[in-house]
Amino acid sequence: MTAPVVTAVAAGSPAERSGICVGDELKSIDDVVPQDVIEYHQLTDGADPVLVVRRPGEDLDRRFVLHKDVGEPVGLEVSSAVFDRIRTCDNHCSFCFIYQLPKGLRKSLYLKDDDYRLSFLYGNFTTLTRFTELDAERVLTERLSPLYVSIHATDPMVRARLLRNPRGATSLRWLKVLLAGGIEVHGQVVVCPGVNDGAVLEDTLLTLLDEYPNLASIGVVPLGISDHSNEPEMRDHTAAEAAAVIKLVAAHQRRCMQVLGRKVVFASDEYYLIAGAPLPSLRSYDGVPQHENGVGMIRTFERELLSTTTTSTGIRSGFFQSVDGAPAEGYRAPRTLDRASMAEDPADGPVSILTGGYGAQVLPALLEAFGRPETYIVEVENRFFGGNIKVAGLMVTDDLRRAIATIPEDHRILLPDVCLTQDRFLDGGTIADLGRSVEIVATTGTALRLALGGRPSRQRKVA
Repeated sequence: MTAPVVTAVAAGSPAERSGICVGDELKSIDDVVPQDVIEYHQLTDGADPVLVVRRPGEDLDRRFVLHKDVGEPVGLEVSSAVFDRIRTCDNHCSFCFIYQLPKGLRKSLYLKDDDYRLSFLYGNFTTLTRFTELDAERVLTERLSPLYVSIHATDPMVRARLLRNPRGATSLRWLKVLLAGGIEVHGQVVVCPGVNDGAVLEDTLLTLLDEYPNLASIGVVPLGISDHSNEPEMRDHTAAEAAAVIKLVAAHQRRCMQVLGRKVVFASDEYYLIAGAPLPSLRSYDGVPQHENGVGMIRTFERELLSTTTTSTGIRSGFFQSVDGAPAEGYRAPRTLDRASMAEDPADGPVSILTGGYGAQVLPALLEAFGRPETYIVEVENRFFGGNIKVAGLMVTDDLRRAIATIPEDHRILLPDVCLTQDRFLDGGTIADLGRSVEIVATTGTALRLALGGRPSRQRKVA
């Protein structure tokens, strides 16, 4: 058990009034040692909790009574979401992207978690292979909902083969327990051509409808393959295979509508780009429950770009935003530390937008509809990862520098913030390493619209 460290104290909060400081180690709350930020939140939610902390450089603990009402936040942020050891993943999936990372990146990028608590807090997907009776009891008792579960296949042997873990054949029994207990669960199927597509995918979707009808949503997504993969069985989808997945998902949506009155299953945007097929309307995504899984993201971006409102419509799942003290970790960490670097007041002159291969497919038509066809789209070839990696979130320093070198000096350069975590790219580089002045834009259609001048000059629907 590692004691969490206080990283921020809100001004005027009960914590500040009591004298708790940044750097204090939290040892206990009301004589209970919390195991994670979920339990921390529950313990501090009541009136006048007693916190015991250890101040840096001191040998004795300090005791503080935080005078507060029930439900009032204590005003602390702590250093981690899990205070005991994160439950790591014991699967060895051949399509796992962590196995496809180059060497030499930050250690945290190589951590594979399979922790239901991080699923609840941040929307991470868990396979349930390390789930236990005690975990189920806690989830059901404390109503830790929603959760996100990687399904991949319902055939026990196929699932065990995909996870390379014999427990993969039986761990979906916990999915039934969670759904029977009223927990909202969103599932995903990562489709590997020749392994769990075709008849296997159809059987998976039929079984999910028959045995797991209470699933809130199912995202069907293609695997990502980098040049660092050592799995000869794993390969890209062909355009025909992508079209087949889209057709199968559409057929299953019709079945679900007949039986359940809702679509449930959705294909990711990547499939439509690979197949060269038109995207469904935004309304077709039933509220876009898997926006962060790349499902309905393009139509959401289009709505934001061509709208005249000032708010984004992108859904950000995960409960941490309302759990007092939980840090924004991983891909939920702040993308930039300096809000002044975010593009807000557009300057005159030509504009170049840096983006990945998929963005380069989508943005020209969107900007034409917006009325800015003269804006230049600069595709950043991803040589760092290679393979079929075309998402903007995986752009890194050298690849960006190479693309920027082709942009005329008089252009404003816009860079989506999705490729940054606390001002750093995945390879550890920073904005200063790019060698040119760039304007960081939040990765929403609203932010791009404002960076380009506010209102669209004309609007039309993009096919």
